[in-house]
Amino acid sequence: ILYKMTKKILVLCTGNSCRSQIAEGYLRYFAGKKADVYSSGVETHGVNPKAIVTMQEDGIDISNHTSNNIDEYRNIDFDFVITVCDNAKERCPFFPTKAKKFHQNFPDPAKSIGTDEEISEEFRKVRQLIKEYCKQFVADNL
Repeated sequence: ILYKMTKKILVLCTGNSCRSQIAEGYLRYFAGKKADVYSSGVETHGVNPKAIVTMQEDGIDISNHTSNNIDEYRNIDFDFVITVCDNAKERCPFFPTKAKKFHQNFPDPAKSIGTDEEISEEFRKVRQLIKEYCKQFVADNL
């Protein structure tokens, strides 16, 4: 009997508040039981309330996610590490891992300015980019 181990995926961003949380939500959704998905930041800023609302609009609940620091996961042997912003890629601390590394810089919707509606629209745009990336990532790697 071939037993396939569940893959472990870490999504890394600067503050683990927005992009990495959205990516964690979609990776869990698309991967199902094929992967355990974690997200963390080189800092922790708490989960952005707008990220939670934006994901709820697409039927995915990330309201119970926590903002985690990369140090909390040092003892996990990840198969994949995905950085979702250039800052995290540059500041990503080295930890011994056989993980395949992926990088995709997404705009930070938390930095968008304008009316509430304009900011919400920016969150939706970034959510869509991340959704497509995650769907493709799962198709290609799991």
